[in-house]
Amino acid sequence: MASQSQQISTSTVILATAGTLAAGAIAYAAYFDYRRRSDPEFRKNLKKQHKKVQKAKEEEGKAAEQGQKQRIKNAVQEANEEGFPRDPEETEGYFMQEVARGEGMCQDGSDPVDAALCFYKALKVYPQPRELITIYDKTVPKVCCRNVEIPSV
Repeated sequence: MASQSQQISTSTVILATAGTLAAGAIAYAAYFDYRRRSDPEFRKNLKKQHKKVQKAKEEEGKAAEQGQKQRIKNAVQEANEEGFPRDPEETEGYFMQEVARGEGMCQDGSDPVDAALCFYKALKVYPQPRELITIYDKTVPKVCCRNVEIPSV
């Protein structure tokens, strides 16, 4: 039967393992830094990898932008196909409803495309669109519809 002094405690094993892992990480970092500084081929490969990552990020950003543009076009097309009220009383109610929905979406952090679409629908039924755009510019928070380009009226 082994005595207490001969048994290795669990905390000692954990500390030894953690120390070994930390020493290994530091050694790898030092080796990586040495290679980066002294090996031109290694530096060249790092630059290539960095360029690949940057290019992939740019392509991903462009794809996301194209996707959003297509989504906006589809939403505007659907809104135009649905049609807009022509009766003056209905137009006024529709205008107020869409503006309220757009403002609500801006306040609760909803999708900016949906909020911009509400403002677009309200703009389509407003008798003086240029005047309304000026009002929107002054009152609608820029954060709400940033990066959303709705086609012209």
